Amino acid sequence: MLEIQNHDNEIRELRLAKPPVNALDPEMIETLLEAVRSAQTDGTRALVLSGREGLFSAGLDLPALLTLERSGMVSFWSSLFGLLETLARSPIPVATAMTGHSPAGGTVIALFGDYRVMAAGDFKLGLNEVQVGLVVPPVIRHALARLIGPYPAERHLVAGQMISSDQALGIGLVDELISPDRVVSRAVEWCRTRLTAPQHAMLATRALCRADLGALFDDPDSLDTERFADFWFSQDTQAALNATVARLKKS
Repeated sequence: MLEIQNHDNEIRELRLAKPPVNALDPEMIETLLEAVRSAQTDGTRALVLSGREGLFSAGLDLPALLTLERSGMVSFWSSLFGLLETLARSPIPVATAMTGHSPAGGTVIALFGDYRVMAAGDFKLGLNEVQVGLVVPPVIRHALARLIGPYPAERHLVAGQMISSDQALGIGLVDELISPDRVVSRAVEWCRTRLTAPQHAMLATRALCRADLGALFDDPDSLDTERFADFWFSQDTQAALNATVARLKKS
């Protein structure tokens, strides 16, 4: 489910390895959250999140999540917010090696890191929640707007369309494109560069610049997992989600 590799004994790579598409279910989120927290406290100096070549993560595991009762969905969403907050408040730099397709949840995870290296080529990413019948939570909307600007974020979210890697680079959703076989090595290289700077200055400046991202999680009421559960279990949302799963099975 998660492969761990250390580079130079300072940079840890956490590689999503949940066939067939690295979908995010409760077990995957909890496993990733535990691994990120461990890296932040065991002397690791930088972190890389990656997937297999051609695919980072296909996002939420809708078939698995549709089997959950309300309490399970609230717990899952709380864990997902916990992962995003842990990335947002990370005391060490986090680079995301987006090794291929990164729709929905794959893009969401990348929003909360420091730097996004995307595979060049015919790969898609973006927040397509509207197309599957969901509403993006406020903290995710704010994180997207922080990265690409409020109005571009509005256009992207309301349309709910997947975009190409070239388009993502153009709007600032990713920081650079590189050949698929070099995405991870480039993310590791970016981390190494951060580690060559005077650490007291780099880390303090980084914390200052990212304070607004962590502050998105200061008010627990703003996360409102109960409201999300209400929306998830509404008749319209369930119909849209089940239609999406049916389409995916056919394809």
